[in-house]
Amino acid sequence: MAQTKTGKSKQKKFSVRVDFTPMVDMNMLLITFFMLCTTLSKPQTMEISMPSNDDKITDEQKSKVKESLAVTLLLDGDNKLYFYEGIPNWEDPNALKETTYDANGLRAFLIQKNARVVNRVRELKVQKRNLQITPEQYDAQVKELKNGKNTPTVIIKATDEATYKNLIDVLDEMQICNIGKYVIVPIADTDKQLIQAATTGL
Repeated sequence: MAQTKTGKSKQKKFSVRVDFTPMVDMNMLLITFFMLCTTLSKPQTMEISMPSNDDKITDEQKSKVKESLAVTLLLDGDNKLYFYEGIPNWEDPNALKETTYDANGLRAFLIQKNARVVNRVRELKVQKRNLQITPEQYDAQVKELKNGKNTPTVIIKATDEATYKNLIDVLDEMQICNIGKYVIVPIADTDKQLIQAATTGL
């Protein structure tokens, strides 16, 4: 400690330098540890039923669905979404109903239409969470429920004005509402006429 002319001691100031080099090695070890110990997420797939290419099946057989369980979705431009149940009266513009892509629109309608399966799947989720059934048993029972009898069949048709996002949103709702039977088919001229009649009132 040095003495000044006035007799007071003057402390020396030392510069403090922290070496972070060892932290690099520590970070690399931690990253490696978490990479090895973390379970990688499995890729999720979406099952889509496409029209059959079998030449022996007639167009009438391809489109033959139990009328009371059939729901046809019509995707149009400007995020417009229409639907009808069964076989509509093509001359009645009121046969086509408009809905939305949000939870209070298409989702609410499909959950109501598929209420039995939706409620049963919720029960199975609780059983799986409580370890009463295995994940394999859960998947098998859900698949059987979704493809069982008296479950709705959704027919998806899109106009040229509909967007790719519209189609993805509808397919997401199929998974959320546990719809096991759905198909994407080209839109018919009668469907276009229904949309035109519904929008113009003619």
